[in-house]
Amino acid sequence: MSERAAPFYCPYCGDEDLRPSEQGHGAWECAACNRAFQLKFLGLLARGLKPTDRAGDHI
Repeated sequence: MSERAAPFYCPYCGDEDLRPSEQGHGAWECAACNRAFQLKFLGLLARGLKPTDRAGDHI
C-alpha cells in the first residue's frame, strides 16, 4: 500500500509552508497563517460520477 498524499496548499491562505501536526493522522499546520487543519478521506460516493452536459450537445 502506498503512503498518503500530502496537501500542497493551505486551504485557508493558499501558502505552501505546511508541516505535519502532532495532533494526529491527517493533521497539518500552516506556518504562514498559523492555522491547523485536518484532512480526512470519507469514502467513495455510492452514486458514482454523473455525466456532465457539454456546451456543444445542445446545438
